[in-house]
Amino acid sequence: MVDIRICIGTSCHLNGSRNVLVSFQHMIEENHLHDHVHLEAAFCMEKCGKTGVAISVNDKIYRVDADKSRQFFKDVVLPLISAEA
Repeated sequence: MVDIRICIGTSCHLNGSRNVLVSFQHMIEENHLHDHVHLEAAFCMEKCGKTGVAISVNDKIYRVDADKSRQFFKDVVLPLISAEA
């Protein structure tokens, strides 16, 4: 199971965390990954002040621009799911 947490704190909210969350939800739906991904919103990950949205994937922190969230999911999350299979 891939564990994803998306920061919805003030700074990340202003950088588009809602859009990232919705994008990831759509990617999970489109790829039928409900049994492989645990997605949740989280409050501040203490990575404020940088551009993009803070995202934790299996406890590794990334910064993602909202407009690149689908590509991030394809590049980072999908390979982790494939590696588990």
